[in-house]
Amino acid sequence: MSTLKTERLILRRWQRGDLETFARMNSDPAVMEFMPALLTRADSDALAERIEAHFDRHGFGLWAVELRADGSFAGYTGVSVPRFEAHFTPCVEIGWRLGREHWGQGLATEGAREVVRFAFEVLGLPALVSFTVPANRRSRRVMEKLGMIHDPSEDFEHPGLPAGHGLRRHVLYRLNRCSYP
Repeated sequence: MSTLKTERLILRRWQRGDLETFARMNSDPAVMEFMPALLTRADSDALAERIEAHFDRHGFGLWAVELRADGSFAGYTGVSVPRFEAHFTPCVEIGWRLGREHWGQGLATEGAREVVRFAFEVLGLPALVSFTVPANRRSRRVMEKLGMIHDPSEDFEHPGLPAGHGLRRHVLYRLNRCSYP
């Protein structure tokens, strides 16, 4: 599987040394504000295992984000196949999660732009989707910077959350390869 590089980032497969920082990130209430729950260390490690298994199964996935300046783990970005059914599945989703100390520097957008390039130019995917809760302005801004389009008629109730849950409503963004520069 390819390692991707940008000016400030290396997007690579996961390493055992990433797990402690990943667990801290997944237990940070600010990072997990728009997720259903904070993750325990065991839950975080299990997520990292699922991410690696996705690479083995699909040939692509959520890369670990490493800062070129110092080699530190900053989070993840990449593409994955959602594990639930909705009106827009099957599909490939682009997503990201960075530690709070890495917010506001354009790193999510920088990494995601490289992922979009890889998805369209190397994998030949016809389209990408991304989704989040309406209040997640930071992620929605990254989606918009990538050129993704939000059509309110495609917004949905996330099937993995119970009716009435405050995070159940999601907005859906799309980017088609023919729209990619």
